[in-house]
Amino acid sequence: MLILRKSEDRGHADHGWLKTRYSFSFSDYYDPRHMGFRSLRVINQDIVAPGQGFPTHGHRDMEIITVILRGQIEHKDSMGNTKLIPAGDVQRMSAGTGVQHSEYNPSKEQELELLQIWIEPELRGIPPSYEQATIPLTPQALTLLVAPEGQGAPIKIHQNARLYRGHIGSGSKIDYPLPPGRYAWIQQIEGRLRINGQELQAGDGLAVSREERLELEGLATSSFLLFDLA
Repeated sequence: MLILRKSEDRGHADHGWLKTRYSFSFSDYYDPRHMGFRSLRVINQDIVAPGQGFPTHGHRDMEIITVILRGQIEHKDSMGNTKLIPAGDVQRMSAGTGVQHSEYNPSKEQELELLQIWIEPELRGIPPSYEQATIPLTPQALTLLVAPEGQGAPIKIHQNARLYRGHIGSGSKIDYPLPPGRYAWIQQIEGRLRINGQELQAGDGLAVSREERLELEGLATSSFLLFDLA
């Protein structure tokens, strides 16, 4: 079963310094039909103005993943981390028992664009932790970004979930098996993609249930995220 979440149907907000699109209910945007998918709770597409950002605030018991699409972000947290995260890098922060952090666009000229992702952890009350990695993408393939410990991903997550980034050209195909009991969410970043007959454009999301495999075909040069979820 495939359920399409069109880009234009997402929630949105414009705070001047921050323009954002919500795939699921978040902050002042609430839609009981879209509260998340399996353990995936948040996908926000944020565009942050130069010199602006999210001031220090707190989280608990959440796996927070940031994928930088344009620009770079300056991260500071109560664990003592001060990091600069450029486009192409992936950040994971496990909030666990509690963490305070801020995220800013340090550029005076360039916008920052990112995908902010929240995944609910398997265990609550774990110690907070932080990881960041530069992960080269393999053309015409899925590149594993995040997975549980021991599954060969550059970044670990405390949940039975795997996150891939795909990049394929027009006419190229990727076949991805989904074993029984597994689900998928695909978030299109750019380009056009066909998945099991369903077309996606930039900003679209697709919830996948009870499918044995995914056939992903590029209708134009495409970049996307694929979440493999329990």
